[in-house]
Amino acid sequence: MMEATSLTQLAVFLAVAAIIAPLARRLGIGSALGYIFAGVLIGPYGIGLVYSLYEVQTILHIAEFGVVLLLFLIGLELRPRRFWAMRHAVFGVGAAQVIVTAVLLTGGGLLLGLSPAIALFLGIALSLSSTALALQVLDEKGELRARHGRVAFSVLLFQDLAAIPAIAMVPLFAAASLAGDEMTLLAAVKLLGALAAIIIVGRFVVARLYRLVALTGVREATTASALLTVVLVTMLMDWVGLSAALGAFIAGALLADSQYRHQIEADIAPFSGLFLGLFFLSIGMALNVSLLSDRPGDIAAAVVGLLALKIVVLFVLGRFYGLDNPAARRLALAVSQGGEFAFVLLTNAVAQNVVSEPVSEFVSVVVTLSMVATPVLLVLDGWLRPKTPAVPAAFDEMPDEKGHIIIAGFGRFGQIVARILRAQRIPFTALDASVEQVDFVAQYGNKIYYGDATNPAVLEAAQVGQARAVVLAIDNAEDSIKTASFLRSRYPHIPIFARARDRQHVHRLMDLGITRIYRETFYTALKVSGDLLQGLGLPPHEANGLIETFRKHDEKHLFDDYKHFTDAQKMRARAKRRAEELEELFAQDLEDMREKDQPGETERTRPSARATTG
Repeated sequence: MMEATSLTQLAVFLAVAAIIAPLARRLGIGSALGYIFAGVLIGPYGIGLVYSLYEVQTILHIAEFGVVLLLFLIGLELRPRRFWAMRHAVFGVGAAQVIVTAVLLTGGGLLLGLSPAIALFLGIALSLSSTALALQVLDEKGELRARHGRVAFSVLLFQDLAAIPAIAMVPLFAAASLAGDEMTLLAAVKLLGALAAIIIVGRFVVARLYRLVALTGVREATTASALLTVVLVTMLMDWVGLSAALGAFIAGALLADSQYRHQIEADIAPFSGLFLGLFFLSIGMALNVSLLSDRPGDIAAAVVGLLALKIVVLFVLGRFYGLDNPAARRLALAVSQGGEFAFVLLTNAVAQNVVSEPVSEFVSVVVTLSMVATPVLLVLDGWLRPKTPAVPAAFDEMPDEKGHIIIAGFGRFGQIVARILRAQRIPFTALDASVEQVDFVAQYGNKIYYGDATNPAVLEAAQVGQARAVVLAIDNAEDSIKTASFLRSRYPHIPIFARARDRQHVHRLMDLGITRIYRETFYTALKVSGDLLQGLGLPPHEANGLIETFRKHDEKHLFDDYKHFTDAQKMRARAKRRAEELEELFAQDLEDMREKDQPGETERTRPSARATTG
């Protein structure tokens, strides 16, 4: 039986995740800051009733797995085409920001009397910004699609990349305190062997294993295999003494082009969010708030200095890249804070004896306060700058996942849509829950991802919020309705073009507010019927007229029946009346058309026509 203390601690964390984090996001300060503030409140430096300092350090060690999961997800997102589309901003502005900021901060550290190794380490750690906070604030303000928002995204993307080697290099900063022969030949071989194993297994084995697991149809097994991949990589990297985050990133990048990418991302993301929440919560609990009263002047000077330096660097780079003054200023303010990777680096640095505990605590307070300042600075800038019209959505040079079409269901219906879109070079993401279908279609050069579109997490992983439209081509009516219901409730602005199996399916889609509905066999059956009538001897204009009469009559009653579709008895009665009405319409239409026939029409046709209509 679990101890009461453990249950209390678990309850507190779940309460923070369920209440504080959404509240913080609602207030515009970001869930990361919400977790940190909650951690300060419940931690040993706050009320101190739930967690002791020893427990905080233990939790922090466990919660670092959230960072590993985060970097695995970052690796999943970094496909070659995405890099290529953003290469100038990522490797131009992004690289320049990290290098210039790190150099200037290192110089400042040397002037303050820090050793070269510690100054360089802190310069690199503080040059990184908060990806989660900056992107969230820009997205909430509707600026992420503006040009400065895209540049900010590129800078943050490069920072995420730079964080990988930075985390892996932490032991190198402690090299001066280690014996010169500690890195033996055996250790080097183990390290290279581990990296080679990750690359080979990730490239040639993991995707096949996911396929075998997916064939079982057991959802829990798919989730467990995704988590197992990250755990095994973490264990391997720990064994060779290298950063687990680096291994996870490599493993994720190797799966970035896999057709299982969206499903893996959907399975991993909730665990990453919870572990990251626990990580930020433990950062808040470990934050020595007594420093604010002990050294208020030093902390204020460090926060202002960090923000000022990064704002100047980002503003100059933004102007150099072609942004105007207001856009460059928004870019600078949005990305000026310290970031979550600084906490990761500081935690590892303390463990490796690179920096002392007091230095780590001081820098953690500075980073946290800089994150708090970002939303405030953006709000102040919004108040002070002249009002301008809303940014038009003309900037469509976003990564390939944005402005795309999502095809949910990739059977015969979805494939036809995809072929036409591909011929017009319109980007699309196709999802199908059948492993056999994914494998079969991929043999013919189609890009399709394994993923259950009825799972909201899979749609989120496919970036449905950035899609131009969704083609609902799922064969199963219940799954189609489930997917449509989620899309209409969560993304009502996205157009849905829905395939329907029958009239009942149409009515259920209409009940969700969907108007673009296409019955899968209706128009084909009309075409076959028209050709059949002509083959039986009816003139083309009569055959086409009958088909058009039927189409209008059927579509009119399809919509008229909508308000009664849940009443089976009434629907049967209306169906009988429609059959009688349709027979009368056909007879009247034939009579009208024959009155318009030319006198020279052969007599052979008329009996055939009369026989056809009954």
